[in-house]
Amino acid sequence: MTEPAVPDRDLTPVAALIGDPTRIAMLAALAEGRALPAGDLARRAGVRPATATAHLRRLIDGGLVAVRAQGRHRYHELASPSVAAAVEALAQLAPPAPVRSLRSDRAARALAEARTCYDHLAGRRGVQLRDRLLAAGALHQENERDHRLTPAGRSLLTGLDIDPERLARTRRMFARGCVDWTQRRPHLAGALPAALTARFLELGWLSRATGRALRAAPDYDQRLDAWLVGQEQRTDHRDADEQQHGEHGDQPHRGGGARVQRRIPGGSPHEDR
Repeated sequence: MTEPAVPDRDLTPVAALIGDPTRIAMLAALAEGRALPAGDLARRAGVRPATATAHLRRLIDGGLVAVRAQGRHRYHELASPSVAAAVEALAQLAPPAPVRSLRSDRAARALAEARTCYDHLAGRRGVQLRDRLLAAGALHQENERDHRLTPAGRSLLTGLDIDPERLARTRRMFARGCVDWTQRRPHLAGALPAALTARFLELGWLSRATGRALRAAPDYDQRLDAWLVGQEQRTDHRDADEQQHGEHGDQPHRGGGARVQRRIPGGSPHEDR
């Protein structure tokens, strides 16, 4: 008789923690990327404060939730982005929640359009962002999951006042494909999409709605186009210059020391030399 395969990880304790309706409701609330007090989590899970405290203790002891003290207050957050990724992965397997009202239908549509997956953009807008970055040559897909930043991508980040070197120094994964449970196509997870999402919120391209939902500005697509197409045009001009120099030899570049001012779409002017 063949012995059953033994997994190299003991999944039972984690599965037991996540499998409880109250605890998964708390984890889903924390997957919004915000640290919440126990009282808020009790309301989100629909339980009494004492019951919420007992469930939170189990999540903390199980390594899924961390506590951050701020003065006399205690805030709870997911222990790591991998916990949010696990919740998102479970959502791919779970059946859709029943729609019982117009309000719940609108909430579901809003989540499918744009939401946070822990701290990065997900939903249709998240999938769109990955597609656009790849199409603009800002990212290169190294394998089925991971992406690396190209020189064009570094220029794009600099144009939004995001330091690509600082992102590269983080211990967190940089840009990994994460299958979106509403779109069934990958959006990006990791340090890069987290930084872009935070910057989009700062610039007003995105704003927070209810829960995990995000709201795109009316001119979001125009701002995204201006940012990405501007980079494409600069890349095309640079390639043309390099080709011309290759044909005619090195020639002095007119106005080589002049400043060129460009404006971050929806943001402040940015100067290049």
